[in-house]
Amino acid sequence: MIREFFKKVSTNNPKFNDFLDKYNLPKAYFAINRRAVTRGLLVGLFWGFIPMPFQMLGVIITTPLMRFNVIIGLATVWLSNPVTYPPLWYLEYKTGNLILGKPGLENVELTMSWFQNHWDEIVVPLYVGTAFYSTVVSYLIYLFVNWLWIKSVHKAKRAKS
Repeated sequence: MIREFFKKVSTNNPKFNDFLDKYNLPKAYFAINRRAVTRGLLVGLFWGFIPMPFQMLGVIITTPLMRFNVIIGLATVWLSNPVTYPPLWYLEYKTGNLILGKPGLENVELTMSWFQNHWDEIVVPLYVGTAFYSTVVSYLIYLFVNWLWIKSVHKAKRAKS
């Protein structure tokens, strides 16, 4: 399962350790264990759901606060990209309207002038939906992957005995 995939990737490579030593990078930021990988996923999804520029910078700023696999965090941010922005933001907008109990806008036009004229009606539901996905959904995915990892460890132990 998921654990076996990361088990193949090793940070015990001498060239990799030389690279970390050369640039004075902590090994904990590249660790491949359950906590580091699932936290990296959590942080990456959290920032990835937020409609803002420089989401990867958010991951980097979060790095000293939580020890996680930075590569996983940076890669997960890219789940939201220029191709996935419109459906993701629309989903966040609709979810925000649902949470706020608002009907939402009808007859949406995909023009800059329409968005500029309706920005005040869009921004609050969008960011309420964003808050929901950034906190609740990213945490639920974190718990699910954590559970899968633990299940994989138990399965491997049963197979050995």
